[in-house]
Amino acid sequence: MNIDKIFEIMIEKNSSDLFIRAGSPLKARIDSRVTQIGDTKIKLEEIDSLIEKLPDLKAKEDLKERKNCEFTFWYKEDWRFRISVFFQRNTPAVVIRKINLKLSSFKELNLPAKLLTNLSKQRRGMVLLSGATGSGKSTTIATMLEYINNNLGYHILTIEEPVEFTFKDKRSIVNQREIGKDVRNYKEALKQFALHSPDVIFIGNIRDAETCYAALTAAETGVLVFSTIHTVNASSTIQRIINFFPPHQHGLIISQLSTLLKGVVSQRLIPKQEGGLIPAYESMVLSPSISRLIREDKIFEIPKYIASGDVYGMKTFNQSLLELVESKEIASQVALEYSDQREDLELEFRNKNLI
Repeated sequence: MNIDKIFEIMIEKNSSDLFIRAGSPLKARIDSRVTQIGDTKIKLEEIDSLIEKLPDLKAKEDLKERKNCEFTFWYKEDWRFRISVFFQRNTPAVVIRKINLKLSSFKELNLPAKLLTNLSKQRRGMVLLSGATGSGKSTTIATMLEYINNNLGYHILTIEEPVEFTFKDKRSIVNQREIGKDVRNYKEALKQFALHSPDVIFIGNIRDAETCYAALTAAETGVLVFSTIHTVNASSTIQRIINFFPPHQHGLIISQLSTLLKGVVSQRLIPKQEGGLIPAYESMVLSPSISRLIREDKIFEIPKYIASGDVYGMKTFNQSLLELVESKEIASQVALEYSDQREDLELEFRNKNLI
C-alpha cells in the first residue's frame, strides 16, 4: 500500500476522509457519505507496513505508548493530510483527512462575507466556530485568519494539535505552535502567550474549563481569540461554555461571555443537488439584546432574537436552509433532514410552495 497513491485517490475523488482497516476495503467520505473504494480487502501486514514507512518518529512513539497518534503530512504544494492512527479490536486502523491549502475567499466558499469580515476586524473578544467534525469549521477560521493576514498588520499566533493550514506572512506575521512539538500542551502555550505579544490567537479546540478560561482571559486582555467547539448551534455553545465550570463560577463566566463573545458561527455541510457540499450556517453576534440575554442567563431566548437579527447579520439554520432551497442549491427534502426545527421549516416551505 503506497501512501502517495492513497493521497491521489482522495484528491481524484474529492474525498474529505479516507478509512483504512484490516479485513475491509478502502472507504472514503465523499459529499458527507462513506463510500467503498474498490473490492480489495486491506491486509493487516499492509497497514503495519504503511505505518512503519510514515516519517513522523514522535507519532510512532506515541502509537506504541498510548495506542494512538495524530500528525500531518505534506503532499505536493497544495495539500496537507492529517493522519490519525488508533487501535480497534487490537489491530491498527487509520483515518486520513484531506486539507486543501489553497484558501478561497468567503464568497467562493459560500460563506457570509460581510459577517465574517466584521468579526475578523474585531479588536478584542472571542469568536467561536461550532459544528460537528467535518463541518468546515477549520476552513472557515483559516479563511478569516488569512483575511487578517492579507489586510491587517497584526501578530497572529496559532496553537494547534496538530497544525493543519499553514500561512505565509503577508501584512501580518503568523507564528504557529504545534502541541507536542513546539510546546507541551495547551495549558503551557496559553500561559506563555502574553510574552509573545499577539493581536490574534487561534486555539485549535476548546474542550475543557482550563482552555476555555485561558481563552476568555486572553480576550479580556485585549486579544482577539478564535477557536472551535463541538456544539450544534449558538445557544448550545454558550451553555456548553457555562457548563464547563462549577456552579459557583457561573456568574463570572456569564458576565465575561456577555461582553467578550463577539460571535458564534455554527456550520453544517449540506449535499448540493448537483453534487458537492455547501455550508448552511447559524450566525449570532453580540448585539445589545444578545448581550443582555447572556447576562441575565436567558440563553433559551437567544434563537428567537437570532431569527429577527438580520440587521446585525444574524441568521438561523432554518433561514439559511430556506435560502439554499430558494436558490436551488439544495433539495427541500435534504434541507428538512438537516434542520433542527423540521416542522417549522416544512411549514415555511409549504407557504412558499417549495414542496
